[in-house]
Amino acid sequence: MHPILSSVALLVLSNVFMTFAWYAHLKELNSKPWIVAALASWGIALFEYLLQVPANRIGYTALSVGQLKIMQEIITLAVFVPFAIFYLKEPLKTDYVWAGLCMLGAAYFMFRDKL
Repeated sequence: MHPILSSVALLVLSNVFMTFAWYAHLKELNSKPWIVAALASWGIALFEYLLQVPANRIGYTALSVGQLKIMQEIITLAVFVPFAIFYLKEPLKTDYVWAGLCMLGAAYFMFRDKL
């Protein structure tokens, strides 16, 4: 598989774990002490790092670190918005659209030499 596609696939999976580690406790563990939420989040985050580190190493063989970072942020937003809407039941805001458009602009500038 091409290194960029491998990196994207691993980063998507990584972001699913990251999003749950960072935000699921707001819904699921809000009545528990913060230390319980922190320990649960760290446990989930371990799996995130087991995917994120190889994703960045693989991606770095074909992309610059700036390109990797922008790709990561776009994937983060693409994973977070559905999570916020469907899991946390947050309303869809136009701010998500504007943020997404800004990220597309950032991607253009970071990847224009590859176009």
